[in-house]
Amino acid sequence: MNSKSLIWIFLTIGSIIGAYVPMLWGDSALSMSSIVFSSIGGIVGIWVGYKLGKSYGI
Repeated sequence: MNSKSLIWIFLTIGSIIGAYVPMLWGDSALSMSSIVFSSIGGIVGIWVGYKLGKSYGI
């Protein structure tokens, strides 16, 4: 698995988790807060994927 694949995987996971967070307090999956949290989760996912790729030398 190369670094790009790892980043894409964590981007997807982060976006899904970020979109789910507002649903915990009763917002819709299509609310503005869900979109914002999904974006934040995607950015965090990119960062985590990049750091893991660098630390394991992938």
